Amino acid sequence: MPNQLINETSLYLLQHAHNPVNWLPWSDKALEKAKQENKPIFLRIGYAACHWCHVMDHESFEDTQIAKIINSHFIPIRVDREERPDLDSIYMVAVVAMTRQGGWPMSVFLTPQAQPFYGGTYFPATARHGLPSFREVLISVAEAWAQNQSRELHSRPLADPVKLQDAAELLINSADPQNGGWGSAPKFPAPMILDFLLLQQMKGNVNAFQITKHTLEQMQMGGIFDVVGGGFHRYATDQAWLIPHFEKMLYDNAQLAATYLHAYLITGNLSFRRTCESTLNFLVREMRHPQGGFFSSIDADSEGQEGKFYLWTPEQIHTALSANPDLEDLILFTYPITESGNFESRSILRRELNLDEIAAHFRQSVSQIQNNLDEAHKRLRSFRSSRVRPATDDKILSFWNALALRAFAEAARYLHREDYLKIAEKNAEFILEHFHVENRLKNNTFHFDASPDKKV
Repeated sequence: MPNQLINETSLYLLQHAHNPVNWLPWSDKALEKAKQENKPIFLRIGYAACHWCHVMDHESFEDTQIAKIINSHFIPIRVDREERPDLDSIYMVAVVAMTRQGGWPMSVFLTPQAQPFYGGTYFPATARHGLPSFREVLISVAEAWAQNQSRELHSRPLADPVKLQDAAELLINSADPQNGGWGSAPKFPAPMILDFLLLQQMKGNVNAFQITKHTLEQMQMGGIFDVVGGGFHRYATDQAWLIPHFEKMLYDNAQLAATYLHAYLITGNLSFRRTCESTLNFLVREMRHPQGGFFSSIDADSEGQEGKFYLWTPEQIHTALSANPDLEDLILFTYPITESGNFESRSILRRELNLDEIAAHFRQSVSQIQNNLDEAHKRLRSFRSSRVRPATDDKILSFWNALALRAFAEAARYLHREDYLKIAEKNAEFILEHFHVENRLKNNTFHFDASPDKKV
């Protein structure tokens, strides 16, 4: 018998209408039910194209025993983040604050007043890699709720407001000193945290500057960043940003482009400007509809394999650059590309040396090396365009397009890029035409044909 998601229109919610979990959509009625029954809310936020959402859904929410625990002790609510980016943003901030990392699927436990008190992302069906099993999490939270219910818990915030300076120090002290970023694998770029620390740096916090600069430098060296085509992959599956989950999302790239722009404006570091522009150029080239809107994401898989579109062998590098042996030598020195590879017998491109070290090896200036790398990347991108391209999710979301609009508008202003200004203007026109209804900006979605076999 279907649960109450059966009456929803979201594909993501409808996918779970026949789970044994008694899912409810987010609504006043669902929140009131939690208050009346005095049960904590189990909030699940995900989206239709999320791989690990589907993994955990299959492992846990199709399990009748786990469903029994959820139905007995919680009010289960499921949200499509693409329908409710406002809720996604609120509870993502809470999960990052509690765990120092975030992502999807998002699993959050709330009081009946919708205040988050525990959360995380993916929990496995059986305990592994330092993660408790989801069954253990459910039982522990249910027991803690039963033992710690009090008038005080219901009536006051769970945590007092933290001074911004104290929050900055917490982030600085918990950062990965070797690789930058926060938390263990999977590691997310966290542009909102980086922007916050950039603001703290402007107020004189030297330590905030050091960790932010180090994190941005480590991420742009490759792996999670597509040095050939531009743009960031969703997250890294390792500590060192080498092996990504290869999905590319508008949400991430719009925010990261703005973060690298802000870092360039504050530090004058030209590499940050190049990363910003490379990311924006990727969005224009691969994720933009002719009418001016931006698509939601590009899949991780092509030809049934994750990351295949982005991987390289020495032979492919030679074929792509054989007309210019100097560029081939530069690429093979800059990126360790071997016969055995670093991911499924092929290589993800990631620099291990900084540009000064590469320039010293070739006895050239840093600017010469950068120009040569740009040319080599352009040729590799042209070669890569003959491959089967990952599918594009052609949904156009108002919230994510607003993030892109902000990034292009700021880059147009501060980098004096007329082309970015025109892109921002056309995107603004698209948003006003399709999402501005009755004097309000709606969280609407549009679908267009993204031409999956398009060569890019």
